[in-house]
Order: sequence, then C-alpha cells, then structure tokens
Amino acid sequence: MDLERRNEELEELYLLERCFPEAEKLKHETKLLSQWKHYIQCDGSPDPSVAQEMNTFISLWKEKTNETFEEVIEKSKVVLNLIEKLKFILLETPPCDLQDKNIIQYQESILQLQDLLHLKFGVATEILLRQASTLADLDSGNMEKVIKDENVTLYVWANLKKNPRHRSVRFSETQIGFEIPRILATSDIAIRLLHTHYDHVSALHPVSTPSKEHTSAVTELVKDDVKNVEKAISKEVEEESKQQERGSHLIQEEEIKVEEEQGDIEVKMSSAEEESEAIKCEREMKVLSETVSAAQLLLVENSSEKPDFFEDNVVDLCQFTTLGGVYHLDILELPPQCKPVKGWMIVEILKEGLQKYTYPPETTEEFETENAFPPIEVTLEVHENVIFFEDPVVVRWDAEGKHWRTDGISNVSYKPKERLVTFSLDTFGPVTLIQDAHINMPYQSWELRPLDVNKVLLTVTTVFTEIQIQIKENLCMLSSIKLKDKKHISILEGTWMTPIPFIIALKEAGLNIFPTRHSHFYVIINNKVPLVEVKAYRQMALLSSAFAFGWSKWNLLCNSTKVVFKVREHLTEECTENPNWALLMFSGDRAQRLKIKEESEAFSEALKEETEFHSTLYHMVKDFSSEEAMEKVRSSNCQFVNSVCHMLLSTRLLSYS
Repeated sequence: MDLERRNEELEELYLLERCFPEAEKLKHETKLLSQWKHYIQCDGSPDPSVAQEMNTFISLWKEKTNETFEEVIEKSKVVLNLIEKLKFILLETPPCDLQDKNIIQYQESILQLQDLLHLKFGVATEILLRQASTLADLDSGNMEKVIKDENVTLYVWANLKKNPRHRSVRFSETQIGFEIPRILATSDIAIRLLHTHYDHVSALHPVSTPSKEHTSAVTELVKDDVKNVEKAISKEVEEESKQQERGSHLIQEEEIKVEEEQGDIEVKMSSAEEESEAIKCEREMKVLSETVSAAQLLLVENSSEKPDFFEDNVVDLCQFTTLGGVYHLDILELPPQCKPVKGWMIVEILKEGLQKYTYPPETTEEFETENAFPPIEVTLEVHENVIFFEDPVVVRWDAEGKHWRTDGISNVSYKPKERLVTFSLDTFGPVTLIQDAHINMPYQSWELRPLDVNKVLLTVTTVFTEIQIQIKENLCMLSSIKLKDKKHISILEGTWMTPIPFIIALKEAGLNIFPTRHSHFYVIINNKVPLVEVKAYRQMALLSSAFAFGWSKWNLLCNSTKVVFKVREHLTEECTENPNWALLMFSGDRAQRLKIKEESEAFSEALKEETEFHSTLYHMVKDFSSEEAMEKVRSSNCQFVNSVCHMLLSTRLLSYS
C-alpha cells in the first residue's frame, strides 16, 4: 500500500471523524441552553454548579425545623435531583475541563446534601414517634406506621405495651419484619427500617482523570494549538490595522484615489476577517478533537494498580456492587409522648434529640442468662426493579472503618419468587445487598446492527442474560432483557436517556455490562491495546448506520495489537435472514479482509483473494459495499455516531468477549 494512498485515506477518515468534536460542541451548547433555561425559570432551585447558590440552599434548609416525614420526602425529591445533577457534571464533563477545585466543590456539595437529608429523616422520625401513643393500633396497642414513596420507604414500630410475648413484628400487608428477643419486647423502644432506594452510605466513586503523562501530552498539545490560534488571530488583526493605517495615509495624501483605495481596503479587511474566522474555527475543532480523543482513550485504559488490599470480611466495591439501595436498621429509645391537657397537646422535647438504643449493651454483667442478647432475625424485601442473577449477599456498614463487611450476619436465606431475604444480625445499622459487579462478564457474544436511519440495535449475550439496547441520535434505550430464554420486564424498557444516565440506570438495576478501569483484575479477558480498541470503536460507530458488526471467535486467537470481528452490509431486514459475513482484522493503522471464515478450523492471517490492505475500516468495507451504503454512512448524524461510539467504549466488546 503506497504512502500517497495511505495519506489520502487518513485525510478522508479525519474529515469523517469531525463528527466527534461536532457532537461534543452540540453537547456543550445544549448544556449552556439548559443553564439558561434554569436561570429564566426562577423556580427557587439552585444551580448545582454554583457553590454560593448551593450553600444558600443548604443553609436555608438547615434553618427549617419541625418538618413532618411527608414534608421531608417531598423536599428529598429536589435534593436527590441536585445530587444526581452534580454526579452527572462530574461524569459528563471531559476530564481535561475538570479542575481539581471543581471536583472538590461538587463532591463536598454532594456529601453535605446527603448528610443533611439523612439528618432531616432522623428529626422527622422523632416528630412521628412523639405521637406514637395517638397512632397506636387498637388490637396490639403498639404503633405501626408505613410511609411509601418512589425514593424512600419508612417502616416504624413503637413498643408501647411492652408485652414480653409480642416478639414477632410484621408490618401489615407485607412480610417485612423482625423477631425480637425478650429484652427488647419489654423495653421502651421503637424499631425503624428506613429503606432508601439509593446508596448514600458507600464512599463516592473517585473521578477518572487522565494519567500525568496522558494529561501533560494532551495539555501541551491543547496549549500549543490555543497559542497558535491566538498568534494567527493577532497576526491577522495587526495586518488589518496596518492596512487601515496605510489606507488612511494614502487617502490624506491622494484625495483623488479615495474611492478606489477605500474599496480595496474593505475587500482586504473582509477577506482577512473571513480567513481569520476560518483559521480560528479549524483550530478550535482540532483542539476539541484532541480533547475528545483523550477522553475516549481514558474510557478503555486499564489501571496498573489493583485497589488497596482488603482484610477478611471487608467488601471490595471494585469487585462487588451494592444493589437496591440501603436498609437503615435502628433500635431507638422511645421519646416522651404527647399528652392532651385542657385542649392542648403537651410534649417534652429532649435537648439531645432522638437517641439510639444500644443493643447489645456495652456491659452485660447484670444480666444472668448467657444468651440474653441473641442476634435479631430480620426479613427484608428486595427492590422490585433490581435483578439478582445469584442469591444476594447481605453486608453491613462499619461506621468506624467506613466500609461494608460480611461478618456479624448469619442464617441468610433468600426466596427469589417472593423476593424476600431473611438473616440474623448481631447489631443494628445500615445493611445492603451486593452482587458480583462482573457477573455478566466476559460476554459470550455481541452484535451491532442498523434498525433505521441513524438508529441501531446493540445485543450483548452473557451467561445469564441477553440485553438489547437501541441507540438513536444522542439517546439510548433498553429494548429487552431475556433471562434463561424468558423475556423479563424492566421499568427501564421504553425509556430513552442520554448515554451516561442510561449506563448508571442499567448498573443500578443489576445489568452491569460496563467494565471499569479495575475490571481486568477480576475477569479473565482478551485484553487489547487501548489505542487499537478506540480506533476500532470510532470507525465501527462511523459505519454503524449501514453495516452490521458481530463477535468472532478468532478475536481471542489474534494478539493484543489486533482485533477481529464480523461485518456485513445491512440496508434492509432481508439481510438478517441470509447473513453473508466478512471477517476483518484491524490493527489501528491497517485493515484487511481475512481468507478464513467463522466456521474454519484454524486461525490464519492470510489475506482474502482479490482484496488489498487499507489504512482504515471505512476504506476496507468500501471495497465490497454498495454506493447506497456508503452514502448512508457519509450522511450519518454526528450525535448518533458519538452515542454509538460511547456505548462501544463503555461495553468494551472487543476486550471483554
């Protein structure tokens, strides 16, 4: 392959790949528009990216007192929305644009909102428990209250009768409850189960930023380009001003040539301005293109260091993931009750607020029986929108060490049909359910095929499930999930979202097909060179509107500097019935069509007869494709191509299959 043709191919690819910086530009414009809309709405909610507005919001809410549980739930919707927005800012902003001070500011705002929200739920629980005697059940004489909302469910039981025989607590119309020991059945206590459908207990995930070499290389490149832009512009401005000075001097000396000279100057100025604007625009796109490429490369880079060594019974959150939110289990001292006096309700308010009841007590010498403080049996319901492919593991929060632990929990049993998990707990505190984050990795196969104009279907098949994702413009949607060949209905189906919120939603539902930079430590993978992967995904995305791509078993047998996959032209649904796949091998700077087929007995890198090497996948498929298909590729929507590329980079199909 001669150098001249190679340069021509790369130049054409460069022009096609301009869709990536263009999509980033559109994303930035959309962000600015949403900020402007928020500003003109004046609805009282703060801009999460502005520290002053966030501090004012937090301070004003702190000052508000005596809010009922229902009022706190209503306010929590605003708070959770702000937390979500802050997390999206950290995830969606290109790493090069994120300054350390901004990361710290956003993370501090998230933590402050999380802590304040939990504090408010505590105060609201105290206000509710002061009225326990007035809300007592007529049959049992004890208070029982359930408050349900989309983000939070509260279960509260207050022991008013202190009946030693009443040791089984079950909340009406549910199987959720506790088996309590005699000592608790005869004490002034309340038991609270606050199920938050989100996890504000686990530590915040660190924000991915480029490595030092990566950052310095990209930063220098960007700085040089910016300087060049500035130099080019200032040079143009100087030229213009010199021309203006010369023009005015000539006009003063030779008044006869005024009209001619002015005409010339105007033409020169306008052409210089146009040229200056074109240079500036081209440089900006180049800088943006480099920034986008750096961010894409960051998505497929593997960490060289395994997460810190964890002692026995401590959960490694790089290997496992919490699912279904957090169950805050608390035994509380019953606060003084409201008393009616001459038409007034009088209540004693304790200065120290709601107090936790220590179980088991720190000293047990005064108690005669050896087993006076047995573990408490708890039955919880698994969140309906979460999928567990294996029995969930119950873990408890260690407030001192700031991590989840598996010890202190015994007799765990799970009923998958009823979605009930029962276990015995030594001491109360936050508990959650975990699943192996890589349970669906490596994938068994995958396919990406066009559905319509600027619309594709990505199918990923794993040991347990088949997940189908539709992608169009800048949106993604869960199309279907199959579990053991049966269709599973998910709340996410039919909901279109932008890529990052969509990926988070799938992970939170237990459908994790998105490796992290640490995943290679926990999964045996077919690791490919990051740059080769990125180039392959970018070019596959460019071609995805007219070509189908699929998994090939030969990708495992070629080395880490090359990738192998199936490809075919796909313009109509008829193509699906008789697929005529071609096998392509790509090394990032050279593409070839292989002589072997998927059914062949042995792997060979031999070139297919009557085909030749190319520098890009685009020019490789062009050799055996129709003009209609190539025209469809050239007219693809930039946001659509960018979304397909982001999904390919996030699933890393070529390394994790």
